[in-house]
Amino acid sequence: MIFILQFLTIYGFYLLPVYCIIFCLNLVSLLKKIKEEDYTTKNTIWLTVSFILIIMTIASLAALD
Repeated sequence: MIFILQFLTIYGFYLLPVYCIIFCLNLVSLLKKIKEEDYTTKNTIWLTVSFILIIMTIASLAALD
């Protein structure tokens, strides 16, 4: 149990900023494509995946405390 807690803490500490950067970049790209009325499916999928990873990381860290 201690190993899982340590792993998720390190995982959340180092990878959560990466997920947030991916989320922000995809959001900006998606908004630009919406403004230009361009194809947005790929960016929407990546935005959803990165948001789910952020929420899952925060929820798992909160559940273990």
